[in-house]
Amino acid sequence: MNWKIDRRKFLSLSGSIAGAVAFAPNSIFSSQSAKVKFGLITDSHYADRENNGTRFYRQSLAKMRECIEIFNQEKVDFAIHLGDFKDEDPNQRTEDTLRYLKAIEAEFAKFNGPRFHCVGNHDVDSITKQQFLANIENTGIAKDKSYYSFDQKGFHFVVLDANYDKTGKDHFYKDGANWQDVNIPQVQRDWMANDLAKTQLPTIVFCHHPLFEYLSGSATMHVQGFEGIQKIMENSGRVKASIHGHVHNEKFTTIKGIQYITQLGMVDESGLENNSFAIITCTESQLQLDGYKRTTDKSFSF
Repeated sequence: MNWKIDRRKFLSLSGSIAGAVAFAPNSIFSSQSAKVKFGLITDSHYADRENNGTRFYRQSLAKMRECIEIFNQEKVDFAIHLGDFKDEDPNQRTEDTLRYLKAIEAEFAKFNGPRFHCVGNHDVDSITKQQFLANIENTGIAKDKSYYSFDQKGFHFVVLDANYDKTGKDHFYKDGANWQDVNIPQVQRDWMANDLAKTQLPTIVFCHHPLFEYLSGSATMHVQGFEGIQKIMENSGRVKASIHGHVHNEKFTTIKGIQYITQLGMVDESGLENNSFAIITCTESQLQLDGYKRTTDKSFSF
């Protein structure tokens, strides 16, 4: 059965969460072989502002609400957002931007389990990285940590933060940071190498910005010096996949045995029928990405 076609058709006709769950795909893995199942979201960009092009900012609250209801129904082990969680309006007032952040975090917090965030470039626009971190929860992680790792169901997960300039200074776009000059400082690279050296578990890496070359017209979308990060992952022998947001596009590429994945943005296109999120099920040898609404299903073998 083609679950992608059936799921899209059913959700667009009924708009029912209960029905969405009933027709959500079963994993290709049996319950005996599945190790971990997690919910994946990126680029919700919530703000109380007029839509701009394909971005319908106000609708992200309802889209997040639908997504979290399905994650709860599917009993995923954790939920992660890959960044650009919220946005700002043209006035760029700190108090308004914090209000948008708190509103979308309240919807994300309805997930019945551990939840985590990557920091995106729009998360540090008219508020600082410290203000962003103070108003979200990364379950079990200290409030001041923008990069960190955790274990779930026999897998290790690493969350990176590339919102720094070349000197290692935190990005803050209201002060004029360059959104194309994104870097992972040496101290974070050293931490990552040490972290991977300490685990024996198969590992998934998350970063808002792509850790492989990604150009969009004349714009640079990837992390500067990504080759060094790739080498750390390759040398560990543990990393199975690296998953990203930022580009609002689906791309799948394999580099030296590691699968690199980018995902669609939740904010894009109008209506719940155009929502976008995924549930990923992993074993040591396979990754199944079950896409909802606009998101494509994809299977990978390691």
